[in-house]
Amino acid sequence: MAHAAHASSASGTRHTSRTPRPSDVFDARTHAAAQRAVPVLGGLVYGFWAAAINRSGGPITGWNVLFGFVSAIVFAAVCTGVLMVAPLLRRELHAVLWAVFAGLAFGFIYSQADHSVWRSTMMSLAVAFGVFAVNFYRYYTHEDGAGHRVG
Repeated sequence: MAHAAHASSASGTRHTSRTPRPSDVFDARTHAAAQRAVPVLGGLVYGFWAAAINRSGGPITGWNVLFGFVSAIVFAAVCTGVLMVAPLLRRELHAVLWAVFAGLAFGFIYSQADHSVWRSTMMSLAVAFGVFAVNFYRYYTHEDGAGHRVG
């Protein structure tokens, strides 16, 4: 399968140009859409989850709905920031940034279920450590020898 198209001009010289494959265009569009959709959808799920835990099975109130929307907006905004900043960082800081985000997000949700500050802190540190370990391994194995990300 050839990726370069050859064309002859009036002078007889041949020009080559790389035409994008349909899969290349689809991948770029899909990635751009995902960059916008993931924080929004994640924020909606997070806000609904936070509001549901916060109301503790009681009636839905205006304050409860407001709490859910604020939680969703903050989650989506911070997730967007992390998605923009993290790829610019070295692998260690990249993994730390995602670990901090995951630990804080989990710790906040966990604390809504009336757990102690100590238990919420320990659980969020455990989640953050797990996220750091997985992300560091992934970023470490997906770099070339010069420290640049591959793919």
